[in-house]
Amino acid sequence: MSKVALITGATRGIGKQIALTLSKEGYNIVLNCRTLNDDVEEVKKEIESNNVEVLVAQGDVSNFDDCKRFVDEGISKFGKIDVLVNNAGITKDMLLARMKEEDFIQVLDVNLVGTFNVTKNVATYMMKAREGRIINISSVVGISGNAGQANYSASKAGIIGFTKSLAKELSSRNILVNAIAPGFIESDMTNVLKDETKEQILKTIPLKRIGKPEDVANVVKFLASSDSKYITGQVINVDGGMLI
Repeated sequence: MSKVALITGATRGIGKQIALTLSKEGYNIVLNCRTLNDDVEEVKKEIESNNVEVLVAQGDVSNFDDCKRFVDEGISKFGKIDVLVNNAGITKDMLLARMKEEDFIQVLDVNLVGTFNVTKNVATYMMKAREGRIINISSVVGISGNAGQANYSASKAGIIGFTKSLAKELSSRNILVNAIAPGFIESDMTNVLKDETKEQILKTIPLKRIGKPEDVANVVKFLASSDSKYITGQVINVDGGMLI
């Protein structure tokens, strides 16, 4: 019976690549997105080309009821969820002096509370099954901090604490919980940066290149596999050495 992975924020960037990578490993995919559009259908078709089934699960991760509904939809279709990847996230960067209260709260609601909302609903099923993998996408700025990203850094640091706590809570049920902390990864946001800005960033990366979504997705693939069965509560930096 094919394994099943639920991936939040899975229709673009790192989330999309994670879905594609796991589908190539034979996973059926529960593809979460906040809104439905033509791009979502294209991603669905691309994943299905790997001869797996895809359920598009629309819902806002910051809404607990939405999360319960789309998790239940995934269980109803596939009978289980073997791997959860909490990838959905937003940024609203601003220096603290000018940051609005609602921008701080919204980033935490999506990034951190959203991770809780989905995990709470999936973990119930995994505990009954007495196995599972939960992989949370944090960030290097959750470890190092970053000026202008107090909200984002706080949310990603919270995910690290959440990961370590859950790893201790769920280990007796053979549920492994780990986090990945990406550094500077190619995305729509990085593609529009000026060349001089990219050059400044590259100076902080020992490997002297920007990461690719595949670099993160391959670590997810490892953590989802049986090769990682003695790893839990860890934070794996995928950052080209930024935090050395």
